[in-house]
Amino acid sequence: MIPKLYSIFKLRCPKCLKGQFFESSVYDLKKLGNVLDECPNCKVNYIPEPGFYFGAMYISYALGVGVFVAIWAGANWFFEEVSVWVQISILTFLIIVLSPLIFALSKIIYANIFIHFDKKTSERMAEDD
Repeated sequence: MIPKLYSIFKLRCPKCLKGQFFESSVYDLKKLGNVLDECPNCKVNYIPEPGFYFGAMYISYALGVGVFVAIWAGANWFFEEVSVWVQISILTFLIIVLSPLIFALSKIIYANIFIHFDKKTSERMAEDD
């Protein structure tokens, strides 16, 4: 479980935990969500078939709902009277700002479901360095 969390939070290769997963920064809007074809370190194929990351939209939806529920619950629990319009404004702003991050996280989480950490590959790559 720890290698998968490391891969997700650091946006690293699910197999070796060393190589980059995305072509550029999460907030580089010109290359938004572009995944490399393969790991620059261990050469695992990040795109095993055409349309592979379509399933990531379900994870993106779940993350978006999680953000919505967290903001809504936080606004209602920590502040006595928050108008609906203030909540909608905060949610709209945060969803727009967090959309590239949610998009990237959904892809790396989806990849981690199908590409598994290989300790031998990770150790072999560390020896080669």
